[in-house]
Amino acid sequence: MKKVLIFLGLVLLIAASVGYYVFIYSATHRRDISEEKAISITAVALVANYNQNENESNQKYLNKALIVEGMIKEVGQDQAGNTTVTLDGANDFSSVYCTLKEKHDSIEKGNKISIKGLCIGFTSDVVITDAIVKLNN
Repeated sequence: MKKVLIFLGLVLLIAASVGYYVFIYSATHRRDISEEKAISITAVALVANYNQNENESNQKYLNKALIVEGMIKEVGQDQAGNTTVTLDGANDFSSVYCTLKEKHDSIEKGNKISIKGLCIGFTSDVVITDAIVKLNN
């Protein structure tokens, strides 16, 4: 009886792991969004939409590829060493916070930029991840 329970426990653990990968991890971790069709929007409009109605904006943008255009408010690094770019959302409390896939030395505060990435939600900022850059000088 003890061996059967251990066996069933292992089967359940394996099934849970496979289920997690198939339904959670693979759904939110895309390999490359550079070829995906994207929704184009300005940083100002994206921030305004989220501030007006977060639920409706999540339906439109969450887990979708976006091309966001705006002025660079800040350039930095996250804890993992990835380049981050904050786009001005014309709001004192909200911006568009983007984490880039690759390091870019030519990005400077005050420049206009287009960033294509995956929208993963809204905290106090709209968050874009796995982003690639197109400079608009």
